[in-house]
Amino acid sequence: MNKEEQFSRLQYLKEQLHLHNYLYHVKDAPVISDGQYDQLLAELREIEGQFPEWVTPDSPSQRVGGYVSDKFEKVTHPSPILSLANAFNGDDLRAWFERISKLDERVVKADFAIEPKLDGLTVVLHYENGIFVQGATRGDGEIGEDITPNLKTIPTLPLKIPVDDQISNIPNYLVVRGEVFIDLKDFEELNKRQIEAGGKTYQTSRNTAAGAVRNLDSSIAASRPLRLFVYTIVAGDQSLPRTQLESLDWLKKVGFPVNNEIAHSQNINDVINICENWIEKRESLPYEIDGIVVKINDLELSENLGIVGKDPRGAIAYKFPAKEVTTKLMDIGVNVGRTGVLTPYAMLEAVEIGGVIVRQATLHNFDFIEEKDIRIGDTVIVKRAGDVIPYIIGPIEIARTGIEKEYQRPKECPACGEPVSRVEGEVALYCINPGCPEQLIRNIEHFVSRSTLDIVGLGIKVVEQLVNQDLIKDVADLYRLSKDDLMGLEGFADKKAENILTAIEESKKQPLEKLIFALGIMGVGEVVSLDLARNFGSLDALELAKKGDLEAIPGIGPNIADAVVEWFNHPANKKVLEKLRAVGMWPTKNIDILKAVAQLPLAGMSIVVTGSLESFTRSEIKSFITDNGGKVSSSVSSKTDYLVIGEKPGSKLEKAQELNVKILTEDELISLTNNE
Repeated sequence: MNKEEQFSRLQYLKEQLHLHNYLYHVKDAPVISDGQYDQLLAELREIEGQFPEWVTPDSPSQRVGGYVSDKFEKVTHPSPILSLANAFNGDDLRAWFERISKLDERVVKADFAIEPKLDGLTVVLHYENGIFVQGATRGDGEIGEDITPNLKTIPTLPLKIPVDDQISNIPNYLVVRGEVFIDLKDFEELNKRQIEAGGKTYQTSRNTAAGAVRNLDSSIAASRPLRLFVYTIVAGDQSLPRTQLESLDWLKKVGFPVNNEIAHSQNINDVINICENWIEKRESLPYEIDGIVVKINDLELSENLGIVGKDPRGAIAYKFPAKEVTTKLMDIGVNVGRTGVLTPYAMLEAVEIGGVIVRQATLHNFDFIEEKDIRIGDTVIVKRAGDVIPYIIGPIEIARTGIEKEYQRPKECPACGEPVSRVEGEVALYCINPGCPEQLIRNIEHFVSRSTLDIVGLGIKVVEQLVNQDLIKDVADLYRLSKDDLMGLEGFADKKAENILTAIEESKKQPLEKLIFALGIMGVGEVVSLDLARNFGSLDALELAKKGDLEAIPGIGPNIADAVVEWFNHPANKKVLEKLRAVGMWPTKNIDILKAVAQLPLAGMSIVVTGSLESFTRSEIKSFITDNGGKVSSSVSSKTDYLVIGEKPGSKLEKAQELNVKILTEDELISLTNNE
């Protein structure tokens, strides 16, 4: 074949492979054998090998088989990817219907689309000119993580639409929402292979799917039998279907995998019956679902109903009854977290809940144990729903034999023996000893994290090595590490050791607020750390601060003030501060600059940012605002002074308009700081 003929052949092969991929993975109706498919794919790769300039992102040869990404980039969704409010019974569904009927009289005559609520991971898929170009997690609903390489490993995800060239009018820009999951049968087979290979088995299909999709190594995703159902059109630049059911039909026609278990109902009574019947029907499905989603079929009506919080009013999730079992409470253990919070947990006689063997469950807090009169040796009710950590509902008192023992809350930290502390008005108990062994690894992990001192290379595994080898007893010991110390650890060579030591030294250049945040004082996050740095200027001054001095700062209440004073007065913490000063980790802020903060153009202002920005990245605009005296908040409230918007601002703009919060563009924000 000449070059023109080879190019024509390449196009034909791509079309055929897309079609057969769709027929096999989506329709479950293959028309050629696996061997024939492999031959077509091999021929395509041979031509692409001769003419690499012909390789396109939508080629079937480009389905990723394994790639290690440096990190996940952030993706701003074109519109909010919202969660759903929950209903737990027919009365809840009827109450939802009555609420929205009062908002729009058309609801009374509305029909409904009813869909299984998959127990998987939500993904958002972007297509340009019919080509899959980007995929993201739901994230916080407005910004997700770019997981494109992982999603390309999923056979049911079309790299190109439409799969049938007879279909036209595909939007140049299209964004859809779906769910990644693993079939129960595939999950069982996956675990069988794990056992045969001598590996660990996976506990749940949902976690296994989510873990693969959100893994930096896309070979993990490629090795797991991931599937996809698409169920919502998020955005598009052409006329789109007007109802949910029409949307599902259209998505299916152009090549997306769509769940066939869809019901249509004309009234709320029928909706309730369908949902209740699904409680038993779900057991017959080949995949896990944790409920049913009920949607107003008319998309315009649904949109007009608006949202409440982060939930659209035009849809609701009917959640299935949680699975409960009874078992024996063998003992009560205590975990110590990074901030020193002591959390009790139940040590159970092993029991199966929803296909998972459970040996531990949360007991919430020590007050809960006393209020429920939970005793060691009790027969207890354990509940697990979806991804929720198993938890104790309470004891079955009638089953007591008299040998059960009442539990006494700890007076000392179980890890270090230090007396525990309790903040007035809170239920939690705390260990405030930074040298507590159970806290140490998590404390150091926080100390070196990107949001604090950003010491690159000190991941959790390295931190564990350092602690386990007794090379560090507290965070200050990081600055005393030598190259010889690091070279003695497994996996270290010259370059790695030098890079970490350089990163540790560079961290001394971090500003005071970063160090305050890194110390891990209870209740002191990024915003409070910045306030403390601006008001006191040094750790010397902060160490001498009284409760009244701290409470005088707007936004700092008595609990945080007590926590700061208590932290700086603890002997072990004083020792850490002395060591930090000795190694030169002692940033300060110029007092004259601090006094000038009040004169900055954004001083005292609370600012929220939303949408895709042109002039700034998220971190840049945050620094710009704080450098000019303002505070960056994550949500709009009556206390918000300005909302800075980029493209596709989403629900925060609506909230700001409701509250009459002033709206600024990026240029207007810059002008505001220039005193124009």
